[in-house]
Amino acid sequence: MITATSNIMQEKYIELAGSGPDTSEPQPLLTRREMIGLTGMAGLAALTGTAPGSFGQTAQKPPRIACLVSYWGATRSHADWIVTKLLDGYWWQGAHTPSRVEVAAVYIHQFETSLLGQKICKSKNIPIYKTVGEAVMLGGNELAVDGVVIVGEHGEYPTNLKGQWLLPRWWIYEKVIRVFEQSKRSVPVFNDKHLSYSWDEAKWMFDKSRELNFPLSGGSSIPVYFRKPEIELDMDTPLKTSVVIGGAPDEGALFHCVDVLQAFVERRKGGETGVRSVQCIRGPETWKWTESNPWAGKLLEAVRTTFNLKPGHFQEIAKPNVCIVEYNDETKAAVYSGQGVGWTYAGDIEGQKDPTVISMLDWPGPFSQYHASNSQPHWITEMMVTKKEPFNAERLLLSTGIVAYNMESNWENGKYSAVGRRIETPFMNMKYRSTRGAQFSTGQRPPNVPYMRGFSE
Repeated sequence: MITATSNIMQEKYIELAGSGPDTSEPQPLLTRREMIGLTGMAGLAALTGTAPGSFGQTAQKPPRIACLVSYWGATRSHADWIVTKLLDGYWWQGAHTPSRVEVAAVYIHQFETSLLGQKICKSKNIPIYKTVGEAVMLGGNELAVDGVVIVGEHGEYPTNLKGQWLLPRWWIYEKVIRVFEQSKRSVPVFNDKHLSYSWDEAKWMFDKSRELNFPLSGGSSIPVYFRKPEIELDMDTPLKTSVVIGGAPDEGALFHCVDVLQAFVERRKGGETGVRSVQCIRGPETWKWTESNPWAGKLLEAVRTTFNLKPGHFQEIAKPNVCIVEYNDETKAAVYSGQGVGWTYAGDIEGQKDPTVISMLDWPGPFSQYHASNSQPHWITEMMVTKKEPFNAERLLLSTGIVAYNMESNWENGKYSAVGRRIETPFMNMKYRSTRGAQFSTGQRPPNVPYMRGFSE
């Protein structure tokens, strides 16, 4: 029930690592005068050929992309990890791959504190616009780019009582939609991580992609990270139960784990049928629930023995929690916050004696390269070039919804309970059959050297 990408098992990698579009004249925050003379510092030119692993032919001219970010002020911010790879290329399948897109415009929501982004855009001769609308219209009166990349991650934003980070992903996306509707055409959109902390906002975002007929992608970088063993589940694998273990102390980290789960379970027999319910249990009650659900304990034990960890290893976590997911076809899954195994999936497959264990190992470092953010830009560019979703956007919506209702589960009428309520989710009845092949990176990992940004840090 699994397909080997390589028969060679790589050794464990241990290095840790406001308003709608304004149709007035553009007002770049970096003037043309500031950018003159800096063109010699521009990054690597985009290739016009097809890169290794692509599933379509590129256009003669690379697609022009608008990158819309919340914050770009640190080398470890998602904007820096993603956008610099769209500028300078990325590491894919054991080799550096020059970028196949042109970053034509940037918008930064928290501009004043994003000095790194300002510096990089100056060095690359890229205008930073004051509004989302100006950026996607390149200062004109209608949509003027071939794709949009939204990185609404990091920055000084509040969290609500439930622990949800109120990042402006929907706010940015909605401004893009206004331009699409005004221009009567649309282009592919990538949205980093979950669509929104709110299910209602996320569902609106998904529905708009279908209404306006544009490819939508996003999610976690971890499902396309290096794996051990290098295998993918076959289509129609008869999965009965699944667990994912990874660091999940908060909403953002949990999403990575849930998106890993969905990347595997969507390949089960009959395809995705939708989510019936979500529940979150925190603290010591996590292990009481596990004892009463031996299928989950069996899969946890399979992971522990695979990694040769001591008995009780996972129970030693300071703040345990489990996200429990029931699907419409009776499939069950659980996502545990754990340590020492990177992000690891374990599945009980009908007809097999032992569970299948697949790990996305360790932290995605070294941070100068951020491995997981190399594979993801590959699939971003694939979508921009081919105008096809690399995986079903329904998966992104389901992952978003599971996380949103996990965060809701422990709260009711402003009161907290460690044993969260089981929330039925009939509105998450997404049905689809995945047709994608393996999408994770293989081969040699990138060297620990900084990316060329056209200047010395």
